[in-house]
Amino acid sequence: MGTAAESSSTEHLTTGWEPDLDPGDTLVRHYTFGLAASAVSPVRALGGRVLESAGVIASDLGRPAAVHNAAVLTRPPGADGADGWDATLATIEAFYVDGTGQVYLFSPFPTPDLRDRGWHREGHPPLLVRPPGAPLPAVPADLTICEVTDRRGLTDFQRVVVDGFPFTDMQPFTPDAWLDERVLHLPGHRLFVGYVDGVAVTCGWVFVQHGLGVLVLGVTLPDYRGRGYWSAMLRRRLDCVGDRPVASLLSDDSRPIAERHYGFLPVVRFTAWRWHR
Repeated sequence: MGTAAESSSTEHLTTGWEPDLDPGDTLVRHYTFGLAASAVSPVRALGGRVLESAGVIASDLGRPAAVHNAAVLTRPPGADGADGWDATLATIEAFYVDGTGQVYLFSPFPTPDLRDRGWHREGHPPLLVRPPGAPLPAVPADLTICEVTDRRGLTDFQRVVVDGFPFTDMQPFTPDAWLDERVLHLPGHRLFVGYVDGVAVTCGWVFVQHGLGVLVLGVTLPDYRGRGYWSAMLRRRLDCVGDRPVASLLSDDSRPIAERHYGFLPVVRFTAWRWHR
């Protein structure tokens, strides 16, 4: 890699994770802050708590809430004078110590083994990015996709998410125990449900901020998988993003569809942990 000139030993060399750096400095940084914001704005609208520091952004509803109870690392612990791993994790755990339900931690950086602290490894989901302009395939004719605009649609959306992933700390499903209509009026957020013969079978959430589309919570109920419904929901979300890039953490099961049919490119693997309060 070439450089125009030698840098002096005292000159600051950008790492890409300084607190005051533009979130769009790189795609990984852009997605990291987009992922955090996709949880923060609904949690604030629902009256939850938010923690924002130089190294972590965390949100909490104090009750089971899927990935809305999540901390996202926004700076490598211990880098350039930042708090180290022990201090960063202590801050996160103190923030979540009260309340119920599972909590998630997402890191674009490798993490230590957190099992001794009571965390459970969720895995290393790949970050995939889709540049604008890639072709979009056809969708199954028997699937009707509707945007969520009212309580009934929001109930269907939540039921598919809770039973489809599943999120066991929210089972058995109870309407309004997680979300309510306040999330339907947030700038940049759009939710969709797909129906087959009037039955809600798939859903997806997309969040657009600062020119980047972030895919959130796309899932199909187990009995309806393998019929192209997840792919159709992906297309519907891409349709409403327009000419912006789109990024998402996807499972290794979903990744081949996104790459082969939608032009997504693998960038890096995140690390995900889960803590049950």
